[in-house]
Amino acid sequence: MNRQPPLDIVLVAYPAAQKAALYGLTDLFAVADEVSRKRQERAAPVLRVLSMDPDRFTGASSGREGDSTSLPDAPSVVIIPPSLTGPPNPETVPELLTWLRTCHEGGSILAAVCAGTFLLAATGLLDGRPATTHWSAAARLQQAFPAIRIDPDRLLVDDGDILTVGGIMSWPDLGLRLIDRLLGPAAMLETARYLLIDPPRHDQRHYRHFVPDLTHGDRTILKVQHWLRTEAARNATVADMTSVSGLEERTFLRRFHKVTSHTPLDYLQRLRVEKSRDLLETTALPLEQIAWEAGYQGSGAFRKIFTRLMGQTPADYRRRFSPAGSSRE
Repeated sequence: MNRQPPLDIVLVAYPAAQKAALYGLTDLFAVADEVSRKRQERAAPVLRVLSMDPDRFTGASSGREGDSTSLPDAPSVVIIPPSLTGPPNPETVPELLTWLRTCHEGGSILAAVCAGTFLLAATGLLDGRPATTHWSAAARLQQAFPAIRIDPDRLLVDDGDILTVGGIMSWPDLGLRLIDRLLGPAAMLETARYLLIDPPRHDQRHYRHFVPDLTHGDRTILKVQHWLRTEAARNATVADMTSVSGLEERTFLRRFHKVTSHTPLDYLQRLRVEKSRDLLETTALPLEQIAWEAGYQGSGAFRKIFTRLMGQTPADYRRRFSPAGSSRE
């Protein structure tokens, strides 16, 4: 009989933590535990989920027995869930940050979902490493922690001992990835099939919206940004943008990148792709017409740029996000 102790997974249940993630991950791991016990013909638990109050550093088992237990010194995994209002200010939970570092030193896998990445980043353990968070918070995370290599296009970054996940509701992707890591791909796939959820995704580009910064205070560049929204700018070029600014080209390029964090061409392409997304979602126009409406002279260039920025072709995007789920391409 297998007498190995269960693998401990600790959920950091800070006050604003998303309840759906806390309960959902507990249920997800409970199913994985049941699946693995049957596969191994084992009576004892394979996984044990503990909920940790950051103020007390003690936890109550989230298993079916509901017994109370102290947290292990180095659990197999520690997960910082997402939040709709943000995690606690790191300065208010210094002992939690210390505990996370200690767990990591002891061999624990650390994981964070969405806004939880901010709390994990405050430990310093993400410095110099790749990570992701919700696409809308990526710039803020980068500004607060410039040493982190943030990739907002990726939904899940598995860097071995540290995992970060982007979307608020992407905790199932994290849970399944951890089940794969802890119990193997067969247990992960069986858990996913039982719960009727897809195996882990990797990309959040097709959920990410381009929201330009219009509060930077550079009125000359703001004039160009506003002009790009007009019909006259449908076929705009970088030369046109420079002309509208009234600046010398090198000065325009430098100032534009400084306040928008994009080159003029990249900014223009993102605006066009954003417009095409709306047309793909809300109309049945053929791709050639959508390309023209967005400012492209041909559908070939449109498909190439759309796929690069969104991680899937325009046709695939329409099938996934259009209510009708069909197109005339």
